[in-house]
Amino acid sequence: MSAHKEGDPTTLSRLYGRSKGKALRAGQQELVDTLLPQISVPDEGPVDSRTLFGDDRPLHFEIGFGGGEHMATRADMLPDHGFVGCEPFVNGVAQALVHIRDDRLANVRLHMGDALQVLSRVPDQALSFAYLLHPDPWPKARHAKRRMMNDGPVEMIASKLKPGGEFRFGTDHPIYLRHALMVMQRHTDKFEWLCDGPKDFLTRPGGWPETRYEAKARRQGHEVWYFRYRRK
Repeated sequence: MSAHKEGDPTTLSRLYGRSKGKALRAGQQELVDTLLPQISVPDEGPVDSRTLFGDDRPLHFEIGFGGGEHMATRADMLPDHGFVGCEPFVNGVAQALVHIRDDRLANVRLHMGDALQVLSRVPDQALSFAYLLHPDPWPKARHAKRRMMNDGPVEMIASKLKPGGEFRFGTDHPIYLRHALMVMQRHTDKFEWLCDGPKDFLTRPGGWPETRYEAKARRQGHEVWYFRYRRK
């Protein structure tokens, strides 16, 4: 029998698909080669505010930031907070680097690769916010174990959030929505759903910037759902 425990990142890796797409433009490749090494999460040691930013500022963690629109806007809104973003897709990382350069964001650190490997190195109760926005839905039932919204990752997110910290989840995929709600229902001992009625999950809350995936979903006529959970 495996000695791995639920939540061990070695049992939760590769919850994403392809990592490369179309070739990067020269300017994007230059940012990957020069800027990314300067702001990358260290390969070893704790991932916390003091290590990354030299102080005890509130720390945010985004799992799969896509093109980085949400992360960059939040970082610009909250310059005295620290942001860690993880994304395996090199084209998304390159686009996020453009935002970081153009907006002169000194409060962002990136990891190109598996988010759970980095999240496992965050000390318990170190995060003020965690974000999972429009993750890959893996819609086929046989792929359900690959979804980020599963017991292992949710347990890890819960352990890393400080009491009162917030986990934000968004999707436009009805299969993933039903699955996520089922998973979160199993974790009501750790999370309080911040919801008084349908308007709370059908309307994007203030301070929740739109992602490119959300905008695409709306153009396609999809309904989008927003969920906020407070760590008990």
